[in-house]
Amino acid sequence: MKDQIKKIKKLNAQERQKIAYEEWIKIIKELSTEEKIELANDIGYPVFTRMCLGALKHDFVLLQDGAAIIIENEKGEILLQSRADREKWGLPGGCQNLGERFEETIIRETKEETNLDILESDLKLIAPVSGLSRQNNYPNGDVVINNTMLYYTNKYTGNLKWDEESKKMEFFSISNLPQNQNDPDLIERYINFKKGT
Repeated sequence: MKDQIKKIKKLNAQERQKIAYEEWIKIIKELSTEEKIELANDIGYPVFTRMCLGALKHDFVLLQDGAAIIIENEKGEILLQSRADREKWGLPGGCQNLGERFEETIIRETKEETNLDILESDLKLIAPVSGLSRQNNYPNGDVVINNTMLYYTNKYTGNLKWDEESKKMEFFSISNLPQNQNDPDLIERYINFKKGT
């Protein structure tokens, strides 16, 4: 079964979507709990969940847990990413892996998306943010509602570099943010956090 897992891990998102549901059922039934967790974390828990839903995978509203971060530079500007999957600017962050603490999630996601390194000791929790303001509709038809742990830091190392999830990244002044935002609710929480309210 390890060979089967390795094969699935090597597939890109489009190739994984082409796996017949009946074949996917057989694969999952043969995996141990540890192997299911390993596979889910490697391809992403929300992707794994949707694959298990079969024909209804894009008609199901998925509740997903994750973390986002406000990274502030020495000028007090915040880092935003122009997302590759839609024409919106958002904060670095992403979904929690199975068994992962939220602090681990944001450290991993920050490294993957920005190439910046942050330390857990330098993270400040702004707030858990949930509710309908966290609903996201994706171009492929997926609808999710995120429970997001919002963190802040102004301490980081490394050179900014982004992966395929972003078109570009840029630091913005709070007074000059792009109009097409993906996370206005999170940025509002950050502004209140800075004001001490």
